[in-house]
Amino acid sequence: MCMTRTRQRGFTLMELIIFIVIVRTGLAGILSEMNTVVKSSADPLVRKQAIAMAESIMEEITLQPYDDPDGLPGAGGRAGFDDVSDDNGQIQAAFTDFLPVLSGYTPAVTLAPPINFNSTVVKNVTATVSRSAESVRLTSYRASDAT
Repeated sequence: MCMTRTRQRGFTLMELIIFIVIVRTGLAGILSEMNTVVKSSADPLVRKQAIAMAESIMEEITLQPYDDPDGLPGAGGRAGFDDVSDDNGQIQAAFTDFLPVLSGYTPAVTLAPPINFNSTVVKNVTATVSRSAESVRLTSYRASDAT
């Protein structure tokens, strides 16, 4: 009597366990990365809103005249700001009419002393808007209207 050995096909238990460990490790890495991406998916929105606010503040300030037309310091909020220098340091109290959803943003404006640049007097205006760890800073120069 001749016995023929039949070869069985399939995986051994050890191969199956190794396969499960490898797949589980890869899946854990992918899922942890997805968790990080999902957590920070709102950050671009925060940055875009901060940029829009900083641009709005910068535009409002740089559209003001260079010199004070009435000789009085700015008072009474934004309505009293009549030149570029009036906004310096008073921006937090002045910009209180933002939408309620933007209440977590903190605006700040700094104004460097005037400098002479190629025989033109300019003021360096910096608008910063921050929220938690995110901060956006825009810098602009406002030249004197007199030539």
